[in-house]
Amino acid sequence: MPARTALRRLHDRRRQADRRYGARLLAAAALAAVAAVAFGLLLTLVEGQWRPLRRLDMSAAHRLHTYALGHREWTAVLHLLSDRVWDPVTLRAAVAVLTVWLLYRRAWRLAAWAAVTAVVSGAVGLLVKSVVERARPALHDPVAHAPGYSFPSGHAMTATTSFAVLMLVLAPLVPRAWRTACWGAAVFCVLGVGFTRVALGVHWFSDVLGGWLLGLTVVALTTWAFEAWRTDAGRNRAPVSRGLEPELTEATPEPGPGTR
Repeated sequence: MPARTALRRLHDRRRQADRRYGARLLAAAALAAVAAVAFGLLLTLVEGQWRPLRRLDMSAAHRLHTYALGHREWTAVLHLLSDRVWDPVTLRAAVAVLTVWLLYRRAWRLAAWAAVTAVVSGAVGLLVKSVVERARPALHDPVAHAPGYSFPSGHAMTATTSFAVLMLVLAPLVPRAWRTACWGAAVFCVLGVGFTRVALGVHWFSDVLGGWLLGLTVVALTTWAFEAWRTDAGRNRAPVSRGLEPELTEATPEPGPGTR
């Protein structure tokens, strides 16, 4: 009887864990669907030049541009953040370094997830830009210039996917007391990237919103695929706040030649 009771309890715990994990997979799929639908709706409004959205874009662009013209020091800070700290090249380099580190730790699938998320994000962003072909804001006495088309914002999309990758990978290494603060800092950076692009007059607000939504869609889809793999592999279940692979804290590289 004691053995049978223990087996029953173990079975019940596994069933509860399966339900929680299934709920997480469903939530990831639902998030991807909502973000994709929202992006599709926004794209339709942009292509149709919906007047309320157009007025919002114009109002935000001109008000922030007027402030930038009158505050050159403020504009210099925006340039530093947008063109150096939060530049897509910088963020992609950070994800690339993270991927190499994951390969060193032999976290093969997690490294593949990080790389695929970054590459798919860049490719999808360029594809949508080339299809929509939206012109960037044409402001009098511009304080910044940017090449290419405007919708969606590549800076906003790259920031969304890059900070999501960094947090979902590194969360297991962050002390629990600091995780909320780190997630908050990541969200602040993503929002900050969008603000700098509009304030510098190189993107409309709807461009930035589109970049956020499209980046969120990509991350949700790749995360859903990774979580599905963990289910098939029989990995332990864990809250997303602990990262995609909590076992990362236990991973150690295999000894190389000449080591003991």
